Amino acid sequence: MNLIIDIGNTRVKAAVFKKDTLQDLFIFKKSKIISEIIKITKSYKIEAAMLSSVSKIPDKNLEKLKELIPTSVVSDELKTPFKNLYSTPKTLGVDRIALVFGAVAKYPLHNVLVIDAGTCITFDFVNKEHQYLGGAISPGIAMRYKALNKFTANLPLLKAEIPLNFVGDSTKQSINSGVVNGVVQEIDGVIQQYKNKYCDLTVVLTGGDTNFLSKQLKSSIFANQNFLLEGLNEILIFNKDE
Repeated sequence: MNLIIDIGNTRVKAAVFKKDTLQDLFIFKKSKIISEIIKITKSYKIEAAMLSSVSKIPDKNLEKLKELIPTSVVSDELKTPFKNLYSTPKTLGVDRIALVFGAVAKYPLHNVLVIDAGTCITFDFVNKEHQYLGGAISPGIAMRYKALNKFTANLPLLKAEIPLNFVGDSTKQSINSGVVNGVVQEIDGVIQQYKNKYCDLTVVLTGGDTNFLSKQLKSSIFANQNFLLEGLNEILIFNKDE
């Protein structure tokens, strides 16, 4: 079995895969990573692990993980089944590499746009010739709410809510309309841009805000909150086979 470890800013997602099928998912604080991974290895026979992190991993933690399981770390140096045409490949986030990996593995005959709606909203496009062309990065929903509060004198910090109407009749409803309706219109608009240029377009929505956004979008999409984890598992499988 494979163990996929995705380290975010505050928490860790660890997923156990049997080949390409997700068996179990664990979410815990970064401070507990070693103790939680030890628990997982006692419950499952893990053969190899792939680790992805948005920030530098402390050397002692990485060394300990490698003692527990043969562990690889996602980087632009790993072999990929696609040609990376990003003009600054060294700056491409490991999460975006994993998403493109997943796109090529699951939809090999299609042009694929992967939208990751999390802290930021990222758009990543790979064509059916398996060429990664790039995409876009935009502020996520929570970031937009925080920005309105931080950079103004009187606007409150709100939690995301689906607006009752696109015409907000109060400050609260105006903020909800501006943020949520703005994000929905942005995503639908970007999807349409790609559809106008590329036929056979498959759109995948993933990330923490997947469930919140999926039913509001007009465009036809595949909603998969675990697409990043699946992409990381595909990286591990591909590089083991190679």
